[in-house]
Amino acid sequence: MIVGSSREVFSHVMESSEAKNASIKALIGPEQGWGDYVMRLVELGAGGHSPAHSHPWPHINYVLDGEGVLQLEGKEHRLEIGHYALVPAETFHQYRNTGEGMFRFICIVPTEGHVV
Repeated sequence: MIVGSSREVFSHVMESSEAKNASIKALIGPEQGWGDYVMRLVELGAGGHSPAHSHPWPHINYVLDGEGVLQLEGKEHRLEIGHYALVPAETFHQYRNTGEGMFRFICIVPTEGHVV
């Protein structure tokens, strides 16, 4: 059993010239006993964004706080608290914070997709 607080998990800054005000925390994964997937918390500060990218694995997202946009294959999808998305493998995508506060969402990927 794992019970914890995201406030106690180390935050990795996204080290990409194409990312801005972006960090990620691995909450649950192989180290906690979930061998096949990693549940991560992504945090984008005001004006922040992830790099525009694609990869060979899908991921699932659930928005916790703030407002943002998921650009998926050239189309923008507005996101806010309670919204969710399934991003298919090999799909070009990017997340952007469009609000004034923090944009926070859960991102679940297979273990091979957890690259920090």
